[in-house]
Amino acid sequence: MKIVMVGQGAFGQKHLDAIAKITGIEVVSLCGGSADSTRDVARARGIPHWTTDLAESLRQPGVEAAIIASPTPLHTAQGLQCLEAGKHVHIEIPIADNLADAQRIVEAQRRTGLVAMAGHTRRFNPSHQWLHRKIKVGELKVQQMDVQTYFFRRTNMNALGQPRSWTDHLLWHHACHTVDLFQYQTGETASQVQALQGPVHPTLGIAMDMSIGLKTPSGALCTLSLSFNNDGPLGTFFRYICDQGTYVCRYDDLFDGKNNAIDVSKVDVALNGIELQDREFFAAIRERREPNASVAQVLPAMQTLDRLEKCLRPGG
Repeated sequence: MKIVMVGQGAFGQKHLDAIAKITGIEVVSLCGGSADSTRDVARARGIPHWTTDLAESLRQPGVEAAIIASPTPLHTAQGLQCLEAGKHVHIEIPIADNLADAQRIVEAQRRTGLVAMAGHTRRFNPSHQWLHRKIKVGELKVQQMDVQTYFFRRTNMNALGQPRSWTDHLLWHHACHTVDLFQYQTGETASQVQALQGPVHPTLGIAMDMSIGLKTPSGALCTLSLSFNNDGPLGTFFRYICDQGTYVCRYDDLFDGKNNAIDVSKVDVALNGIELQDREFFAAIRERREPNASVAQVLPAMQTLDRLEKCLRPGG
């Protein structure tokens, strides 16, 4: 399968690392935002074609699909461009930074019938998969998810420590992971939502701290704290408080409430969530089916984020 990678930055390279472990996939073009860095990454990775023009990438012979790992503000336009060009598309989280654009992508997928998937990695991390299987068969029921998403990012830098051309967002990007995961694990859409944010950064123009609360119709709670001001352990840490035990997920590691490690090495064919989500995308194309984390499946998370955003507005 010949594909296009869109985005030469930190997450584009994470996908390239993952694809290198998946047989039968060939990245034939790299489309980036900066000519110099796109050329350098393409050469280092042995990708035969590179460009800053997505249309040129999509015209390369035999291209069936694209993975979009470009800056968030470009996701909607590039996702729609791929679908309109007849290409299956996998859009990194979030598929859009507002509900209206997310709905446009879902409508385009329905109209074209192509595979359109969102990069909601938490659905694929083996630790969360292990819990999802227990929940699905009724062995566990989530009573509360307590989640901390912490970074130290007071300047506009990416995960590689390089300057960013755009500004990240706690709500539409980082909270999106947890909102979708909570609704996925409980099988319900939040019926009550609340959100608070701290002061807006004078240069970046975004809130650097945020607190989010969710409640499902059955009574499950999600408490989410997010910060770009945290000068300490970085990352996202999940505590599942269930009717039958407590579990803590630290990326791909899983522990019970007594801090005993749980072996998740046999949950799936890999431990890397990005590799697993990419495998799902390619499998859905080959099998002509809807993937887990299709754009339609993640739309409820975008609807919940829209409601949370309204809470943050004056008088909300």
